[in-house]
Amino acid sequence: MLPGDDVVESTRSPTASSEPVSGGPSRPYPVCMARSSSSDTKAKEPGRLKQMYQVFQMTRRADPTSVWWFALAFVVPVVLGVLLALLLPGQNWLAVVLWIVAGVLLGVLLFLIVLGRLAERAAYSQIEGQPGAVGAVLSNSLRRQWRSSEMPVAVHGRSQAAVYRAVGTPGVVLITEGQLGNLTRQVDEERRKVQRIVPNVPVHVVHVGGGDDAVTLHKLPRAMNKFKKALNRNEVLAVANRLDSLTQSPAASIPKGMDPMRARAGRPR
Repeated sequence: MLPGDDVVESTRSPTASSEPVSGGPSRPYPVCMARSSSSDTKAKEPGRLKQMYQVFQMTRRADPTSVWWFALAFVVPVVLGVLLALLLPGQNWLAVVLWIVAGVLLGVLLFLIVLGRLAERAAYSQIEGQPGAVGAVLSNSLRRQWRSSEMPVAVHGRSQAAVYRAVGTPGVVLITEGQLGNLTRQVDEERRKVQRIVPNVPVHVVHVGGGDDAVTLHKLPRAMNKFKKALNRNEVLAVANRLDSLTQSPAASIPKGMDPMRARAGRPR
């Protein structure tokens, strides 16, 4: 080895160590070790049973009385299956086992149904009163026959009260969120706008909040479905497309970038 060889080898980058060096085997750069360590740090997604347990705990903390509903939904079918297995005459051991298994399966099914309903109510109770809560309900809890958006069509600047719009078989439904006194002008303007664009479609107003004429957040889909049907599925789609094409939400009026006509050229250095 010449005297200058060690200087040349010391100035090589770490990536050059993947080439074989005389006198020993090749030693590749450990890139795979870095990738494996970064992937190990990611949190593993919880399984289905763990997710159900987390939903159960969240529902129990929000509504302590829900535990009795869970127990009632599971215990009643199981007890009914056992009683049928023991009291019905002329049954062999296989029929007895099938009745008990059917009662357990029915209890699990009812438990999951009650868990879903009460968990949804508990989740909505946590966001009730916050801006945008009605938009979350409209985007997640309505049936396919409805056309809506989580963005409001009118907003009161000071109080952050908003008006949302949904189109379904009952017609056009305007949903208010916040103090109703601050939205009187916005509701009237939106009603006139809808009646001008689609004059033969009924317009309904639902207020979400506190008060005698208001509904709670988790009862909003039920209140919207109580209106009398006036449109079929094709008419719902046509009315929703017409309203979306001739109106724009407040978020659409926000500029997406700077105006190229007012941009100034940079000074030369």
